[in-house]
Amino acid sequence: MGETTEITCTCGRTRLELRGHPIDSVECCCTSCREAADRMQRLDRASQTLTDHGTTPFVICRKDRVRFLSGTDGLKTFRLSPEHATKRAIATCCNTPIYLEFKGGHWLSLYGGLWPEGTMPAPTMRTMASDLPEGAVLPDDIPNAKKQSLGFFARLFAAWVAMGFRNPKTPVTGEIDV
Repeated sequence: MGETTEITCTCGRTRLELRGHPIDSVECCCTSCREAADRMQRLDRASQTLTDHGTTPFVICRKDRVRFLSGTDGLKTFRLSPEHATKRAIATCCNTPIYLEFKGGHWLSLYGGLWPEGTMPAPTMRTMASDLPEGAVLPDDIPNAKKQSLGFFARLFAAWVAMGFRNPKTPVTGEIDV
């Protein structure tokens, strides 16, 4: 658990430190993640968020193991619509997606683009492949689960137990319209 990793937004202003190992590294195929990534990619100066096969890469970490070192004053969140509980945070200094946060979740899904090329933990699976448009083809290099697996939920629950059932707050200073 002594291992730390520092990741940053594209311009380096927003910096995070991660302690220990992530819960998992995945590529999400769900409609919401693909729509949000498409919208974020259209922001001025934004980098590509979707992979070449239309998935959104995430590294899932316990909230208590993520420390924001700088740039929290520029974090803004958005929801796909007012009815959506899921928030996505963007570093507005360079429009880099930082994390996805499920309401009540004890983890953060950190966007894969925060890691320098070749350093992001390799994904172990793709989730929600059933949401992909008809005819979409995914590589078979890792499992392409139609939904989230029982093992995935077990890892999330084990992390919550290890956290003493706590749910730390995230530092966000406002909202952005994406």
